[in-house]
Amino acid sequence: MLLEGKIAVLTGGGAGIGRAAALAFAREGAKLIVADIVAADETVAMVKAAGGTGLAVKCDVTVNAEVRMLIDSAIQTYGRIDCALNSAGIEGSIKNTADVSEEDFDRQIAVNLKGIWLSLKYELPQMVKQGSGAIVNISSGAGIGGAPGWSAYSAAKHGVVGLTRCAALEYARAGIRVNALCPGPIDSPMGKRIAEQNPGYKDLLIANAANGRLGRPEEVAEAAVWLCSDAASLVNGLIMPVDGGSTAA
Repeated sequence: MLLEGKIAVLTGGGAGIGRAAALAFAREGAKLIVADIVAADETVAMVKAAGGTGLAVKCDVTVNAEVRMLIDSAIQTYGRIDCALNSAGIEGSIKNTADVSEEDFDRQIAVNLKGIWLSLKYELPQMVKQGSGAIVNISSGAGIGGAPGWSAYSAAKHGVVGLTRCAALEYARAGIRVNALCPGPIDSPMGKRIAEQNPGYKDLLIANAANGRLGRPEEVAEAAVWLCSDAASLVNGLIMPVDGGSTAA
């Protein structure tokens, strides 16, 4: 019960890593606010079926007022926020940098970078009031290395790394830790969509993976649980690959 008694806010909780994290956080004793752009009722139903406690909230992380309302909902419901997982994100089409449309670039930055910043903007002040808190942002392997065909996505995920490091340093003395996870290719709904739209791409990812396979959302979720727990009390500003060793190359 690494998170027993803690209150956790999770964005992007409707599927994939966010859903896996919600189930793992609940298993470890956290009470949840689970957000997604189309609400996360199915995820919360799964949490409750497993004996956990959670509330689903509809939230577009690109909209300031909706993110503020998400955090307000958590405070009104539970009175505090002990940990947060900012995992809302989208993929784009695979194109060379000059071929990416302005609309696609702006959307990638809005969801994958601004969405993390808005989440931090409202999570951090509440944690400062409390004098404690732990935040995990979801970046990507594309956030710590180049990813041909993924310039907009990679730019946004590199931005998440920068946000994480800055916030970690700014709020460390307030008792707050901010870390980031950088998953490699994951067998998630997002990964399946990419594979369907790009025949042969999944095989290429597996061939280039150090451990010869895709990751599972649950494996990323377990890392998030640990970073949000008191077991990681001295871990702050960490940019942590969860990729089976591929970053080591």
